[in-house]
Amino acid sequence: MSVAEILSGSAQDVLLLCDHASNAVPADIDLGIDPALLELHIGVDIGAAAVTRALAARLDAPAILATVSRLVIDLHREPDHIGLIPHRSDGHAIPGNETADRTARIARFHAPYHRLLRDQVRRQRPSLILSIHSFTPCLEHGGTPRPWEIGILYNRDTRAARPAVEWLRAQGCLTGDNEPYSGRLLNATLNRHAEAQGIPSIAIEIRNDLIRDTAGVERWVERLQQLTLFLRNTLASKGVTAT
Repeated sequence: MSVAEILSGSAQDVLLLCDHASNAVPADIDLGIDPALLELHIGVDIGAAAVTRALAARLDAPAILATVSRLVIDLHREPDHIGLIPHRSDGHAIPGNETADRTARIARFHAPYHRLLRDQVRRQRPSLILSIHSFTPCLEHGGTPRPWEIGILYNRDTRAARPAVEWLRAQGCLTGDNEPYSGRLLNATLNRHAEAQGIPSIAIEIRNDLIRDTAGVERWVERLQQLTLFLRNTLASKGVTAT
């Protein structure tokens, strides 16, 4: 299987990424779990792929969507991260991963995926990278309710994040600022392919109960399209353009 689905687009100033787009598990990998778990937030970012595809179409922008479940390997983690190949996720044991060959999985999935992203960024040189994710309203084990409708995550580069948070709040969205996760702790893909390259970026986390159906996806795609246009103009006014 290919490590990613690549969508083409003529608008070269924006690149969309979706690290947790798929719940697919290759036939030769046995996770030792009830397949129903793959439909939950631990197996895939629910709704994120649909949002990414629809937003890419609206913007006519390139997009890259991963094609393997985060329970096989989490492409949004550094290779040495303890959760790269999870043994447990939100209280659920993943017994098939306990004896997994870490080096082999990195070579098969993680390394080629990030090479593909690297090459796309080098060719396209976008002026903005958006990484699309979704989050569960409440973790099953030990979680507290997460009230945010959307969260904007970022590390050190705030050029896109600060105006994004302000714009979303002005639209009446209950917006998390580095919530429900902090991009200062979990920002592996954008650290590597955006921030290290001097490219403004944000990770967008949408609460997954809001994008479980077509109507919800369309509502948020419309909003994200407007946000992207706003960020394009804001960054351009500061002299940030694709090179």
